[in-house]
Amino acid sequence: MINDIVSAVNNVLWGDGQVLIVMLLGCGLWFTWKLGAVQLRHFTHMFSLMKGSTSTTKEGISSFQALCTSLSARVGTGNLAGVAVAISLGGAGAIFWMWVIAFLGMATGFAESVLGQLYKVKDENGEYRGGPAYYIKQGLNKTWLAVAFSLCLFFGYGFVFSAVQANTITDALNNAYSFNPLYSGLVIIALASLIVVGGLRGIARFAEWIVPFMAIGYVIAALLIVAFNITELPAVLMSIVKSAFGLQEAGAGMLGAAVKNGIQRGLYSNEAGSGSVPHAAASAAPTPNHPVSQGYIQMLGVFVDTMILCTATAFIILLAGGEATGQMEGIGMTQAAMTKHIGMGGEDFVAAAICLFSFTSVVANYAYGESNLHMFKLDNKPGRIAYTAGYLVMILWGSQAALPTVWAMADMALGLMTVINIIAIVWMTPTIVSISKDYFAKHDRGGDMEYKTGDCEIQGKSEDGIW
Repeated sequence: MINDIVSAVNNVLWGDGQVLIVMLLGCGLWFTWKLGAVQLRHFTHMFSLMKGSTSTTKEGISSFQALCTSLSARVGTGNLAGVAVAISLGGAGAIFWMWVIAFLGMATGFAESVLGQLYKVKDENGEYRGGPAYYIKQGLNKTWLAVAFSLCLFFGYGFVFSAVQANTITDALNNAYSFNPLYSGLVIIALASLIVVGGLRGIARFAEWIVPFMAIGYVIAALLIVAFNITELPAVLMSIVKSAFGLQEAGAGMLGAAVKNGIQRGLYSNEAGSGSVPHAAASAAPTPNHPVSQGYIQMLGVFVDTMILCTATAFIILLAGGEATGQMEGIGMTQAAMTKHIGMGGEDFVAAAICLFSFTSVVANYAYGESNLHMFKLDNKPGRIAYTAGYLVMILWGSQAALPTVWAMADMALGLMTVINIIAIVWMTPTIVSISKDYFAKHDRGGDMEYKTGDCEIQGKSEDGIW
C-alpha cells in the first residue's frame, strides 16, 4: 500500500501531472525576469564574494562553510548515480535539460537563500537557524504551511535522502569489492555518528575541508578523460543537443523522457527550489553583512554542482558510449564507464568518489533536519536524541533497500517540499525584489553594503529582530 501511495503521488508530481516540471521551469523563469537575469548579469560577483568569506562568529558559521555545507548536501548521489539514472532513462538529451534547470535554478536558489538569511532566528544555543518554515511563518504568517514544510523536510532530509546516499555507497562497494551492504551500512552509521554529534558547526568544519578536496579531485579526473577523448567530444555535445529535442533517429519518443528525467535528476542534484539550501544560507554570518550576499553564495553552489560536477559525470559516461537503456541504472553505470576509460581501477575510483560524495551528503542532510527542530520546540537534548535515532535507522534501511524503492521515496519527499517552497517564494516576490534592489544599488554605488532594518519594505518581520 505504501508503494502505491508513493507511486500515485509521484505520478502527479513528476508523471502525467507534471506539476513540478511546470513549477520549476516557471519559477526559474519568473525570478530570472524579476531579478534582471542576476545569474548572468552578476555572474562574476558571486565568485568575488568568496574573498574574505571564511570569518565566523559565535552565532553563525562562515559564508565559505555555508557554501561547503550546502555543497556537501548537493554533491552526492545525484552527481554520480543521478546522472547515470537520467541518461539510462532519458538518453543524452537529459543532460541538456539538467543544464537548463540549473541555469534557471540559479535564480531560484538566489531568491530562496535571500529569504533564508533574512528571516533567520537564534536557537536555544544562540546559533542561527532558518529555512522555508521560518520565512513562511514570519513572512507569510502561515504557520500551518510552515509546519507542513517542516514535516516534509523531516521525512526527506532527516530520513529518506540519507537512505538514498547510503544505498548508493553500499551498492558501489558491493560492485567493486562484494562488501555486504549490511556491514557497509553499519560503518556509515558509526562514522556519521562521530560527525553529527558536533551539530551544525561540526558538520560545517567537516564540509569545508572535505568538499573542496573531493570536488577538485573529481573534476581533474574528468578533465583528463575529456582530454584523452577530445576528438569525440564534439559528437557527444551534438548528441546531447539533438537528443534533448528528439532530433536523433528514432529519438522523438525520447523527448518526454529526456525532459522529465533531466529536470527530475537535476533538481535532486542541485536542490534549487526545494527549500533545502536556505537552511545553510540562514546559518551563515554573511560577508558583506547583507542578506542578499548569501543569495550569491548559494547561486554559486548550483553552478558548481550541476554545470561542473554533473557535467563531468555526463562526459565520463557518454564518452564511454553510455546511452538510454530503458532500465534504471545507477552507480554501476558510472563505474562501468570509468572502468572503460582507465581500466580495472575505474570501479575503485568511482567507489571512493561516491563514498566521499554521498557520505558528505549523509551528514549535511542531518543538519537540515536538525534546523527544523526549533519549529517544534524540539531543539533540546531529548528532541535531538529522537531525531538522531530515526536518522541512523533510515541509513541502515537504505543501505539494503531496492534501488527503485529508495529513489521513488526520495522523489516524493523532494517533490512535496518543492511544491510548498515554490508557492512560498513566489508569494514573497515583493520582499525578494525589494531587498535585492537595495543590494544592487549599494553595490553599484560602491559604498557601505550593510543592510539595516527599514532599508526596504519586507513582508512580516523577523521574530528575533536580527535584521
